[in-house]
Amino acid sequence: MSANTTVLGSDAVSAAGAAPIDPTGTVAVVGTGTMGQGIAQVALVAGHPVRLYDSAPGRAEEAVTAVAGRLDRLVEKGRLGKEERDAAVARLHAAGELSELADAALVVEAIVELLPVKQRLFADLEEVVGADTVLATNTSSLSVTAIAGGLRRPGRFVGLHFFNPAPLLPLVEVVSGFATDPDAATRAYETAKRWGKTPVRCTDTPGFIVNRVARPFYAEALRIYEEGGADPATIDAALRESGGFRMGPFELTDLIGQDVNEAVTRSVWESFYQDPKFTPSLAQRRLVESGRLGRKSGHGWFSYAEGAVRPEPHTAPPAEPPARITVRGDLGPAEPLVELFEQAGITVRRKKGEGCIELPAGARLGLADGESSFEYHQEEIVYFDLALDYAAASRIVLSARAGLAPEVLAEAVGLFQALGKKVSVIGDVPGMIVARTVAMLADVAADAVDRGVASAEDVDTAMRLGVNYPAGPLEWAGRLGHRGLCDLLGNLHERYPTGRYAPSLALVRRGCDESAAEAEEKR
Repeated sequence: MSANTTVLGSDAVSAAGAAPIDPTGTVAVVGTGTMGQGIAQVALVAGHPVRLYDSAPGRAEEAVTAVAGRLDRLVEKGRLGKEERDAAVARLHAAGELSELADAALVVEAIVELLPVKQRLFADLEEVVGADTVLATNTSSLSVTAIAGGLRRPGRFVGLHFFNPAPLLPLVEVVSGFATDPDAATRAYETAKRWGKTPVRCTDTPGFIVNRVARPFYAEALRIYEEGGADPATIDAALRESGGFRMGPFELTDLIGQDVNEAVTRSVWESFYQDPKFTPSLAQRRLVESGRLGRKSGHGWFSYAEGAVRPEPHTAPPAEPPARITVRGDLGPAEPLVELFEQAGITVRRKKGEGCIELPAGARLGLADGESSFEYHQEEIVYFDLALDYAAASRIVLSARAGLAPEVLAEAVGLFQALGKKVSVIGDVPGMIVARTVAMLADVAADAVDRGVASAEDVDTAMRLGVNYPAGPLEWAGRLGHRGLCDLLGNLHERYPTGRYAPSLALVRRGCDESAAEAEEKR
């Protein structure tokens, strides 16, 4: 889709004003695993009659018992009244045959992620349900368009991608396939909204919103590790304690399952015809091949065996801070550091020049810009990483070339320790950790918006709610400045000329718009 494609935003409705499915309408759920049970619970609590079907004999009945148990626990926790629980259980039934789903207003599929199996199921359902029944798949990795490809009426087919656990996580991606009617997508969207969820609209693209835009969060961490820039514990700490992310990528993939995360990455990469921006990691492949799948196998990047000691991130020993520093020009996103230095009792002298911090020993401190310090032969330079909020950050990451004078590095370490921060020193990695990751997230997000995948608002909402990002990537990019992110990626592209870091036209366009706006303000 082109940059001019119109994307329905979160509050958009079709011309016909399609309404949500009435609460009296039956919701059928096919597939009774964890996700199927969770979706059934959501529909039940919203007031719908629900029928559960599974091709394995006895599974549907077991699922009915399991869902009733889930509701019992809600009653115990005071989140659901006993009368509501009893009424919900009375509306919940197991179906022994697909024909028992004939009167369903909505059928949601949550079975195995195999395209032929899903296609066969929906072909069978089409022979059973009414003409106005909405058919939905909960797939997270397959093409909604392909699943519906063999249907006589693919217009009523949508993706309803819930996140696990479905009763707790608010996000639902409402995915329109190539042939999906706008009314069907709007009915699905409004239904999810009535169920208390936060739906976002997107077109049928590999990974939809979340699994597409999130790839750099894992990929850049793995790339830095493969380059020997830092160990997993330190990379995780940088993204948590400086970047503001809830979990680091190594601990998060251990929780998800290395096999699951690697399979999604590989699927997105192959679906985009091996676009270098989505290239999988050899290190992660080897981890999967070794059987170290994360928490579920007892070992992934970290050990989860009883009594195992979690590796600590690298933290520099205490160092003496400088009494005074010189700040040249504007530090851009790092400008809040100036006030923090002054509050810590460090004398700050301001001078004109390119944004940097000069230390008494003669070194220059610069915010990560995609270059590496070993390229500067005539001067000593130490890079520091981006932070979501320098005041709130508990850790600052530094990067310097091998052979840097110890007293120079100690002065840089002491400067940030004077602010009460832990300091990690990593290898000479262009773009460092947080800056590189955020720039790539912003690039992939901007590209998705300009290709008509989803609106900017829905992309940011999806990333905040779906994977708990501290800020939407587009919101973050707006605060940092698109032009600066383009420059950082451009510098990375010069050092890794594979196309992986070449800034997208979408990000370049936003950077040019910023430059034009600044020029207009100066007139």
